[in-house]
Amino acid sequence: MWKNKRSHGEEHQMDETWLIPYADLLTLLLALFIVLFSLSEIDSQKVEKMANAFNIAFRGAVGVLQYDQMIPTKVPNLTSNPAGSGSQNNFDQKEIERLQAYQQETAQLKKIMEEMNQYIEKNGLTNQLKTSLTNEGLLLTIGEDALFDSGKADILPQARKIAKEISVILEKSFPHEVSVSGHTDNRPIHNAEFQSNWDLSTARAVNFLNVILENKNLSPDKFRVIGYGEYRPVADNNTERGRALNRRVEVLIARMYK
Repeated sequence: MWKNKRSHGEEHQMDETWLIPYADLLTLLLALFIVLFSLSEIDSQKVEKMANAFNIAFRGAVGVLQYDQMIPTKVPNLTSNPAGSGSQNNFDQKEIERLQAYQQETAQLKKIMEEMNQYIEKNGLTNQLKTSLTNEGLLLTIGEDALFDSGKADILPQARKIAKEISVILEKSFPHEVSVSGHTDNRPIHNAEFQSNWDLSTARAVNFLNVILENKNLSPDKFRVIGYGEYRPVADNNTERGRALNRRVEVLIARMYK
């Protein structure tokens, strides 16, 4: 009698175990239906734009989002959609056109960068000139040793050649604006020629730009000069190596589309 009751209790307990996987299954099904419902509410055009924005940001690499249908070469006619969504369609078309312009601009800047890199390698300047493509545009960094004597702003003879070569490449940057900026380390300077690092950095940028603008194919109104002094360091000023990296001139071909 006692044995029968025990076996019956065990049997009853085993029968209840099916509730746990059943409850898990119901939870998973509920989650699945919620996800499917939410996906049905997403605007496919917005998903496409977001996916393309991520892919562009990652420079064409396999990104966080992949969307089978990329931005078409030809912008679709979105104004033919039903009435009442005209303003949204105009916004969507402008976004697509902006993304296309960004892609084209990036391709143009990459082509200019490749040409600069070829010049740098051909002339053995890899330790003195660097290029990088950033969110701001195409940046060319030129170390002080390639351009000036220490504490001076007069362009060295070999630097004139570099500036002239860069000016020819910059012809292809039109209509982008170009900034030429001077930078120093944090060691103070005070002499008859320069009262501060502001003066030194600005004079170096101006002198370098003057050589670039000897190229009459360039439009001066697209250029500007900036002197940052010691206040935009890229390395630690507590080491000689860091100070050397901070003494530089930068040429930035600014993006028109960001």
